[in-house]
Amino acid sequence: MLLETARPATSRPPDLTAAQAERIRRIRRSGAYALLIVATAVFVLPFLWMITTSLKSDAENLAFPPEFLPSAFHFENYAKGWSGTLPFNTFLLNSVLVTALSMLGNLISCVLPAYAFARLRARASGVMFALMLATMMIPREITLVPKYIMFANLGWVDTYLPLVVPEFFGVALYIFLLRQFFTTIPQELVDAARIDGASELRILWRVMLPLSKPALASIMLFSFVGNWNQYLESVIYLRTTEKFTIPLGLAMFSGQYATQYNQMMAVALVTLMPILILFFIAQKTFIRGVTLTGIAGR
Repeated sequence: MLLETARPATSRPPDLTAAQAERIRRIRRSGAYALLIVATAVFVLPFLWMITTSLKSDAENLAFPPEFLPSAFHFENYAKGWSGTLPFNTFLLNSVLVTALSMLGNLISCVLPAYAFARLRARASGVMFALMLATMMIPREITLVPKYIMFANLGWVDTYLPLVVPEFFGVALYIFLLRQFFTTIPQELVDAARIDGASELRILWRVMLPLSKPALASIMLFSFVGNWNQYLESVIYLRTTEKFTIPLGLAMFSGQYATQYNQMMAVALVTLMPILILFFIAQKTFIRGVTLTGIAGR
């Protein structure tokens, strides 16, 4: 009788009812939504502060304690900041030129090695790929001094060449992302093109690139944002005001005794628009490219 009535101490609890399981799912979903709302507020609050600061008067910018909303909207800050004493039209054209050439260099220099790492088999290709990835661990600041000495000896200081030419020699991150995407394309397509007599460059141009639009869009967006916001190397190599780019122009709002934060934020918002427009246009393609490049290749 004792054996029949005794229950093991480690017996499993009864299964949850459908109502209890649904309640647990709702609690978890609510917690996830609450976390996302908090994270969104953390990221959106600085952007909102930037917008409100661009609409404040000079006195409100210096007020303490600072106020989040201005007493009156001063939209003239946008006109004063853009068409004031600084030639922002020239800065904009300079940024467009440097960014366009840098994006072109990134595409040309990253597509070729990415295809070679993904589809061509050579001795020590894995070692070379590992060495290329290892370069991503080298801080950029370490190379600033030798690069400056080299470009100064070439007479490239105060020109756009130090900002553009290095982009034609590949970026390890972009090569890695493209290589990962290329490995997701079926090998049968490449083999069929080779049987038809296509060269490797023709395979790359006719087969790989048309199927790699998401990855290419991701690379272009990364390259655009990185070069559009480039400040460190621009301030090192550019000396003439007429050759300055947008980031250097924004830095000129900081004076010796005061900083015009309202006009600086107004111009910064205007120059931020191309990035936002480009992202919203290519949002689906960009997200698909980032997702697929994470799929493990060979």
